[in-house]
Amino acid sequence: MAEARRMGKSELFSHFADRFEMKRTQAREYFDELTTLCEKELKRSGEFVLPGMVKLVVQKRKARMGRNPATGEPIKIPAKTVVKARIVKQLKDAVLPRK
Repeated sequence: MAEARRMGKSELFSHFADRFEMKRTQAREYFDELTTLCEKELKRSGEFVLPGMVKLVVQKRKARMGRNPATGEPIKIPAKTVVKARIVKQLKDAVLPRK
């Protein structure tokens, strides 16, 4: 079975440029601005929502004990801050098969 190919950035910009009759550079500028806005909002409020698609949330993880999978030896995993993506229900329902 052939492996599915994902859409790259230049293909994404070309799609939006064609769809909305603009230059690719202008489409790229919109995505750059969206990225900048996303970063600002995550720093300011800890979350960013792209309506109908995804909600990005900053989450603090506590330090914990884990195991080295190769040796089985206990290791300390330090606390860290991560960004989690939560896909909105309507998109999940549209993409994932129903049980």
